[in-house]
Amino acid sequence: MIHDLKSALTRSRSTLAEDMVGAVSLLVILIGGLSIPAIF
Repeated sequence: MIHDLKSALTRSRSTLAEDMVGAVSLLVILIGGLSIPAIF
C-alpha cells in the first residue's frame, strides 16, 4: 500500500504541484471575494 502511494506520488509530482497552485489560487479568490464587501 505504501509502495503504491509512493509510486503514484513520484509519477504525478508535476501534476500535484499544479493542482496545489490551483487550489491555493482558488482559496485566495474566495477569501478576496468575501473580504471585498467588508471594505466598502
